[in-house]
Amino acid sequence: MSETAASKNTGANSQPAEPIAGFAYALGAYILWGFLPLYMKAVAHIPAYEVVAHRILWSVPVAGIILVALRRTADLRAALKSPRTLALAALTAGLISINWGIYVWAIAADRALETALGYYINPLVNVVLGAVFLGERFNRLQAAAIALAVIAVGILTVKAGGLPWVSLALALSFGTYGYLRKTLPIGPTQGFMLEVLILTPLALMIVGWLAATGKGHFMSDGISGVGLLMLSGPVTALPLILYAFGAKALRFTTLGILQYIAPTMIFLTAVFVFGEPFSHWQLIAFLFIWSALVLYNLSLFRRS
Repeated sequence: MSETAASKNTGANSQPAEPIAGFAYALGAYILWGFLPLYMKAVAHIPAYEVVAHRILWSVPVAGIILVALRRTADLRAALKSPRTLALAALTAGLISINWGIYVWAIAADRALETALGYYINPLVNVVLGAVFLGERFNRLQAAAIALAVIAVGILTVKAGGLPWVSLALALSFGTYGYLRKTLPIGPTQGFMLEVLILTPLALMIVGWLAATGKGHFMSDGISGVGLLMLSGPVTALPLILYAFGAKALRFTTLGILQYIAPTMIFLTAVFVFGEPFSHWQLIAFLFIWSALVLYNLSLFRRS
């Protein structure tokens, strides 16, 4: 049946069904991100900058194998010849490496709750970035959601021990990364490969310096240390690539709901596995955030 005939039969207002594979890709990505604190806790004895360096280095072969399997290497070669694309990719690479560094440090410093909060408020940060950079207007539900989030941050600042800078830094860095990443004229998998390639020389310098000064953990921790740091590549690259495939196949509203799986898993892990303290003021702040997210998702449903 032709596309025209099919569209007539399904009706003008109907939407194509979302493929099960796309849902599975996105779900897999968020679940892997939800389990990531367990891995980060296992490498908590290693400085954050060393972990990030290995995340970069061991992501290269993982992303490279996937690109070859998908036959998308031509796009990468073209991007490497474009100064504008390289400059933009260098900017996004810098942002994502900052995000990774803060995240790794926060888990090791027993501040996983703050990372969960950061990824809860990330969608609301995206709304603000859209207003600032794209001139988009808030609807009433979005404005109310942002107001509730501001109240939550205020409660944490005044009553729960200070400004939640880890949460805000994670949300802002990842939100800005996502905004700029959309303008990168290359596919998601190729773009990720380009970013880690740009970061590779610096990562090699860090790992080489650590090895030369005897401060590195790659070989000094024995086989377990080698295995843990090599695993940093798959745990970094696979969820990002799964997410990229899922995002291509799913509606924005579906992704909007699924994106809360990871911070919820991180929140539960922080409280019930890591045993981080959770005061009543933090609970009140999280209730404000969760209420804000309900309003935000209602705005997504109305728009769709």
